[in-house]
Amino acid sequence: MGHCIGMCGGFVMAYSSAKIDTSASSLRQFFAHLSYNLGRISSYTFLGMIFGVIGSVFTFSSHLNGYFYFAIGILMVLMGLSMMGKIKFLTSLEATIAFNPFIKTLFSKLIHSKTMASFYGLGVLNGFLPCGLVYFFLAAAATSGSLLGGGLIMALFGLATMPAMLGLGFVVGFLKGSGFREVMIKIASLIIMGYGIYMAYLGYTAAIA
Repeated sequence: MGHCIGMCGGFVMAYSSAKIDTSASSLRQFFAHLSYNLGRISSYTFLGMIFGVIGSVFTFSSHLNGYFYFAIGILMVLMGLSMMGKIKFLTSLEATIAFNPFIKTLFSKLIHSKTMASFYGLGVLNGFLPCGLVYFFLAAAATSGSLLGGGLIMALFGLATMPAMLGLGFVVGFLKGSGFREVMIKIASLIIMGYGIYMAYLGYTAAIA
């Protein structure tokens, strides 16, 4: 999952460097990374349930669905361009969130704690950060039209990304000394933009049908 490594790699590197003792047993390190990923999946599932409920409350016509998908597609393209450094769209959005006093305080407390709960908390926090691919699946969650359906879609999405994120956590020492993450960011940018163009196309065809 080049997208996950590109988008969340910095977050994983930050907590791995600050919170994980490399002299600790492999089992403890595994549970630390697992707790973080379970936190991420919890956030995704919660968001999926919310969007599923929204989809059940509002009856979207095919045309309205088309406009919705088109808007999400354009948003994803903007995020991809921002990750490549072409525009400052994502940078401005992340900065707005990062400099929120509550977020800064919460992140500081979690990053300096060594408890398993703090790894879970960081995962929850990461799950709410802007991410184009998450938006893509949230759109699918909304079209499910149910709380359980939306939650299930996002839970499966989180589980599918877990192997890549667990692997990244264990090889973070190597990644810090190489240009691998930069390459992954570029690949992730292209993947996000590709998804965005595809979604915008689907939305356009549905809107004009």
